[in-house]
Amino acid sequence: KMLNILFKRSTVNVAKKTTLPLRTFAVHTKFTKEHEWIKYDDETMEGQFGITQHAANELGDIVFVDLPFEGDTFAPGDAIGAVESVKTSAQIYTPVDVEILGNNQEIEATPELVNQSPMEDGWITKIKVTSLDNAKDLLSEEEYQKFLKTLE
Repeated sequence: KMLNILFKRSTVNVAKKTTLPLRTFAVHTKFTKEHEWIKYDDETMEGQFGITQHAANELGDIVFVDLPFEGDTFAPGDAIGAVESVKTSAQIYTPVDVEILGNNQEIEATPELVNQSPMEDGWITKIKVTSLDNAKDLLSEEEYQKFLKTLE
């Protein structure tokens, strides 16, 4: 009888199973032949922009990144900043229409993050893609890797 009482007190009501609609979205990462990358969510159109590992390696030790201003808008091919290394300086260009939502404050104090992890910790700016009209020229990661092999 004691076991019966304990069992009754320990029973749990299980909530009715409900099904929530799943959000179907994708995060796209695209590359340019100029060695920039753009990653964005296809629902919010927000994401990040930066240079590739190949570009970072070619530049050498990065010592300064010239960042755009929050709120600025850029058209495809516009220079949105520059990356300076001990060897050289290079402009960085946006491949699509974007609005700048913010910058990676970490790379202002630690620009070498762009060398160490250009697509993770070393991203340059947070963007909102305002038009994908010029996206046809962007490469998938596989296409970009094939393109890099043609440069060897």
